[in-house]
Amino acid sequence: MTLEQNIALLAKQAVKALYGVEAEDAQIQLQKTRPEFEGNITLVVFPFVKLARKAPAQVAAEIGEWLQEQGEGLIAKYNAVQGFLNLVIGDEFWINQLEAIDADDQYGRFKCPNGKFENEKIPLMMVEYSSPNTNKPLHLGHVRNNLLGYSIAKIQEANGWKVVKTNIVNDRGIHICKSMLAWLKFGNGETPETSGKKGDHLIGDYYVRFDKEYKVQIAELMAGGMDEETAKKEAPLMKEAQEMLRKWEANDPEVRALWAKMNEWVYAGFDETYKRMGVSFDKIYYESNTYLEGKSEVEKGLASGQFYRREDGSVWADLTKDGLDEKLLLRSDGTSVYMTQDIGTAKLRFQDFPIDKMVYVVGNEQEYHFKVLSILLDRLGFPFGKELVHFSYGMVELPNGKMKSREGTVVDADDLMDKMISDAKEISKDKVNTLQGITEAEADEIARKVGLGALKYFILKVDPRKNMLFNPAESIDFNGNTGPFIQYTYARIQSVLRKSGVSAGNLEVILDHTAGLDLKELTLIQSLAEYPNVVRTAGEDFSPAVICNYAYDLACGFNSFYHDLSILNEPDPSKRALRLLLAKNVAKVLQSAMSLLGIEMPERM
Repeated sequence: MTLEQNIALLAKQAVKALYGVEAEDAQIQLQKTRPEFEGNITLVVFPFVKLARKAPAQVAAEIGEWLQEQGEGLIAKYNAVQGFLNLVIGDEFWINQLEAIDADDQYGRFKCPNGKFENEKIPLMMVEYSSPNTNKPLHLGHVRNNLLGYSIAKIQEANGWKVVKTNIVNDRGIHICKSMLAWLKFGNGETPETSGKKGDHLIGDYYVRFDKEYKVQIAELMAGGMDEETAKKEAPLMKEAQEMLRKWEANDPEVRALWAKMNEWVYAGFDETYKRMGVSFDKIYYESNTYLEGKSEVEKGLASGQFYRREDGSVWADLTKDGLDEKLLLRSDGTSVYMTQDIGTAKLRFQDFPIDKMVYVVGNEQEYHFKVLSILLDRLGFPFGKELVHFSYGMVELPNGKMKSREGTVVDADDLMDKMISDAKEISKDKVNTLQGITEAEADEIARKVGLGALKYFILKVDPRKNMLFNPAESIDFNGNTGPFIQYTYARIQSVLRKSGVSAGNLEVILDHTAGLDLKELTLIQSLAEYPNVVRTAGEDFSPAVICNYAYDLACGFNSFYHDLSILNEPDPSKRALRLLLAKNVAKVLQSAMSLLGIEMPERM
């Protein structure tokens, strides 16, 4: 039973004994004691004032006295401030709590009451993230998207949801045709094998090449007297790309064969990057398979009067009554847009899975898009339309400005991971060299975990709804609020456990439950006890940053404890056992918390 459950039960008993009434669950209001007052947990007594017909401070004092006398040692002391009863929990409870944490293999994770969910059904959440285009490799923006999506999925699993991680690959459209056309014109049959490049990098080069050649054509047309907007439309390369898209939608065998070949190159590259980043998916959808479903739904909406067709043949939705504008759903040539594809994808997903909550992890520049999608799905009669959740996150910015894929000025995800691992290896070289018997391969593995841990933590520690400035040098620092600092704290604890002659898995201790706790010990146990609440809050807020802040604070707390109190040289066997158990469980919770961020913990650093 948690501390909150214990106090709530005792508070009900106190109200019954003192005032002769049964308190309702809603009347039991508990909160963390404010830092300016002594206490661990505060009971708000205002709901009982009318029942007792006494002043709030008197009611608080009466309940506090009853709890201290009848609470079997749970309450060490109390203080009443107006209608707030601040309770100081006794050391014995915290020692029992530490043992309970140690015995719980799933500590921090949601546990279903009575082993059953409501209606016997585990709720299912689908989380969509990544959503790459097959005309370029993954970049820094994708890194934030993937790390947020994967961490949110892990956090929601810890909160009792069954989670389906999904990806929608944008594998069709004019942008794909640009890369295909550039490869046909300038590629001379180049392949990943002949070039020595990953497939996604190779195709990305041709996307940049298209833009370069396209700009040359625009400049030539403008030099001949054409205005810029007309030149962009009349440039031969753009016209050829648009014709290729029409052929693709008409199932032209040559265009489709080229498209399939080049996409396979890209998929192989994506898979390598995802694996290295440590993210995965349970189901992948492809726009080329979902856009026809979307077109079909748009045609149904057109027939039912939900949408309308303009003179040029394009299909639109009038959203002015919803406070928005008009939205294009099909172009005049019959080709679809992103909205069309998203309608079809949503339909297929809800056919494939019994989804209770659908979460889209997409940047905040797409907020309007998802407002429109929700309205359109609702208009089309899909009951889930209004329940879609757009997890809107801020962009990753660089010191020299925004990234532009067409100009090739992006921070490539593969290059970024290479740099982070290389920096970690360089910075930790001296530390690794002090480890006895470590091989070069083991040193490389430590560098990999530290480098990627630094990247993930730096990205995830920021409030996801805010824009962020990425600073690789700051992220890899072994001091301060960084992934390597927390990893180093974990490795330090593993070293202490090894030196103690026991491992984290077989530490058996007998504690003196009547012994008092040092303030540093008590503070650390209380921090460990907060972990389940932290996981729950992170799930409710969809915020990995909540986990990051907790892990950092816990690591700081342990290092302060480690600095001030001896563990291995403590002469009192009971105290030594307590501190070893405390260290073991700090490591356990740090590892659990960091796993929710997708971060691996090295045993040595």
